[in-house]
Amino acid sequence: MRFPFALTKKIASHIIKHKFRKTPKFAMVLQLEPLHTCNLTCTGCGRIREYSTSLKDMVPLEQCLAAAAECEAPMVSICGGEPLIYPKIEELIAGLLEQGRVLYICTNGMFMRKKMRDYLAAIYSPAIEPMLKKLLAGKLITDKEADVIRKSDDAAKQKVVIRPTQWMYWNVHVDGLEFTHDLIVEREGVFKECVEAIKMAKICGYQVATNTTVYRETDVAEIEDMFKYLSSLEVDGHTISPGYDYDAAKKDMVSRLGKDPKQFFLTRDMTRQKFAKIQDWGKAFTIFGTPVYQEFLAGKRELTCTAWAIPTYNVKGWKAPCYLMTDGHYSGYQEMLSKVQWEKYGVVNGVARDPRCEHCMVHCGYDPSGALGTNYQSGDNWKNFAYNFGSKPKPYPASAELVKTAFNGVTIGKGHLAEAKAVLNSPRAAMNGAQAAFSRKEEAAHNHEAHVGTHCGTTDTSERDELLAKIKDAKKIE
Repeated sequence: MRFPFALTKKIASHIIKHKFRKTPKFAMVLQLEPLHTCNLTCTGCGRIREYSTSLKDMVPLEQCLAAAAECEAPMVSICGGEPLIYPKIEELIAGLLEQGRVLYICTNGMFMRKKMRDYLAAIYSPAIEPMLKKLLAGKLITDKEADVIRKSDDAAKQKVVIRPTQWMYWNVHVDGLEFTHDLIVEREGVFKECVEAIKMAKICGYQVATNTTVYRETDVAEIEDMFKYLSSLEVDGHTISPGYDYDAAKKDMVSRLGKDPKQFFLTRDMTRQKFAKIQDWGKAFTIFGTPVYQEFLAGKRELTCTAWAIPTYNVKGWKAPCYLMTDGHYSGYQEMLSKVQWEKYGVVNGVARDPRCEHCMVHCGYDPSGALGTNYQSGDNWKNFAYNFGSKPKPYPASAELVKTAFNGVTIGKGHLAEAKAVLNSPRAAMNGAQAAFSRKEEAAHNHEAHVGTHCGTTDTSERDELLAKIKDAKKIE
């Protein structure tokens, strides 16, 4: 099977139950944001800007669990912000699993290895020594970290940790190969950490997925290479969606980066061009999402938005009308369903009901449409059945050439800051003090755990801004 039977059965049973009851609107996936704090400032993400006044706020654990129970979604995507920063993330995951949810932990990957070391410390016995040796051989943990795991005390063993289970996926953000991904997340070295976290997760027995957003300048050939590389790592599945110019991201693009959003985000026509081969990707790789949604992305059919099926709950309540657009927040899921005028949104027969919806084809609005049978065409049910129950694509063969293709950025000295480093390392720049200043900033940026304590969850871009200022000064000297 392409997807685990237990998961497929849970989702199918949920849909059949509500179809039998003739429930007009019901939740398929809950997008749960326990906080909006993040340690990165990814280009194209408007979350930490839209909620800039509430970045220190967190949804209490009990409230998170109550939201999942209220909407009864069989799947929960824990996102944010960076959810692994949430102080009660282990308890939240344990609580949702106890409720019987399928979980996706949407993470930038920077704290995954630490959480997995906690797990190894909690279960340590001589029986896992082969696993530790494999992790050490792959340089995924250090000798010092292995010693800490081996010497775990009662407190470490009793700690609530994130354990491997068939009901949970690490869902790692990867927007391309090394150069592209590091550029989009605005920090070099992140792609490498994501890869190491994925490798460690697979050795430790976790299920791993990735999520990718495609933008205007995304090279489709690079996306295929990315899928090949991730498949060679035996990643279990992939979510891919077009980059859409929603308000918060658009405003950030202009105010923070001084860029024209039209040069970054996709129009509807561009999405269809970029995703022309999505059905081929679906055959070669384990792409999450129905084949009906894939046809929609490829421009072969229309779908009606069903954003109510993937609701978002965060520090302000139930966000409406969708994950990306905010016209209000509600205290209850049923209240949101009844009060939002859903007929005002989406695109019908090529005409946008709301101008903000014109170019949106994202999975959180349209993927459930393919599963729920909106705009049903003869044979759709069979397509979905055959896709889910068909054989899972085999991992793409690993090779040195594939690794070389993947690590095309900072690893080989061609990261997106390479030009800046060259300028700052010039003799004249060194005399001006730029070189030393950059070295200090670079060291701090790569000390991820220390970095969380300084810039985490803010829109503080002082590191990048100071660097750009130094580059400008250095060029004047040249």
